[in-house]
Amino acid sequence: MIELIVLSLLLLLVQLVLPSVLALAAGNVSTAYLLSARDEAPEMSKLSQRARRASANLLETLPAFLVLAVLSILNQTDVLMLAQIWLALRVLYVFAYLSSVAYLRSLIWSGALVCLIGMALPLI
Repeated sequence: MIELIVLSLLLLLVQLVLPSVLALAAGNVSTAYLLSARDEAPEMSKLSQRARRASANLLETLPAFLVLAVLSILNQTDVLMLAQIWLALRVLYVFAYLSSVAYLRSLIWSGALVCLIGMALPLI
C-alpha cells in the first residue's frame, strides 16, 4: 500500500506540472513566465486548461484516497486491489480528460469513486 501512496503522489506531481509543460510547448507561456510570480494570466490552450482541471479534480479526491490508504494500513485492512484500481483509473482519467472524451471520463471518475467507497466500507 505504501508503494501506491507514493505512486499517487507521483501522479499528483505529474499532473501539477503538466499544464505548465503543455502551455510552454504550445507557446502560450515562456520559461521566464513560468519562473515569475505569474501575476498576469496568459491565454491558455484548451489542452492546458483541461490538464489544469484534471489536476484540480485529483486534488479534490487525493486526500480521501490518502486517508483511506493510511487507515487501511493502520487497521490492517486489505484494500490493495481497490487502491490499485483507483490509481489506474486516475491515470486513465487524465488521458480521457485531455482527449475530451466526456462520457468515458465521467464513467472513469465514477469507477474511481466506487473504489474509494469500497476502501472506506471495511473501515466502518
